[in-house]
Amino acid sequence: MGRGKIEIKRIENTTNRQVTFCKRRNGLLKKAYELSVLCDAEVALIVFSNRGRLYEYANNSVKSTIDRYKKTCADPSSTICASEANTQFYQQEATKLRQQIGILQNSNRHLMGEALSSMSVKELKQLEGRLEKGISRIRSKKNELLFAEIEYMQKRELDLQNDNMYLRAKIADNERAGQQMNLMPGNEYDVMTSSAYDSRNFLQVNNLLESANHHYSRQEQTALQLG
Repeated sequence: MGRGKIEIKRIENTTNRQVTFCKRRNGLLKKAYELSVLCDAEVALIVFSNRGRLYEYANNSVKSTIDRYKKTCADPSSTICASEANTQFYQQEATKLRQQIGILQNSNRHLMGEALSSMSVKELKQLEGRLEKGISRIRSKKNELLFAEIEYMQKRELDLQNDNMYLRAKIADNERAGQQMNLMPGNEYDVMTSSAYDSRNFLQVNNLLESANHHYSRQEQTALQLG
């Protein structure tokens, strides 16, 4: 992983500032050495720390490089040449960037199925292979997302089933608790009252009342005959 982008400003912490100075100073000296060796350039580097300590590097000598710099700056022709060289360099870089932009734009048009008439059979086969690879990666990613969604839904279904079983168990417990409360001694009158309104109990009570009335009527008839 690359380093995170930091804000370029003065480091307030003294210890952190000193550590950063040592690391970046060593890196700068290393880059100056690599530039002088790889590109056969004349390099002179001078660094003063905030405490006034001097650090320098030169593949020739610092003094001779500074003298050469002063002489070059004093010569108008050399200044113009340097400016022209810089302008030419930036023009070349701009041309390269424009060419890269054009190549990318053409590639995007080809991927969209446009401007195919100028392509050869070999280029079309290469484009077809790129598209097939891209479609394969897209389908793989789509299937991955679908499987993840299915797995989530299955887990959600299992959680709902567990919740349903828990609620059913709670309902059964509440029903058993209610039945036990109805069977307690203090609730006998309620049980009898509720059972008296049952259709079968109602018929039984009517039969008993009818037999009792018949018995009492026979007793009354016997008493009248005796009298």
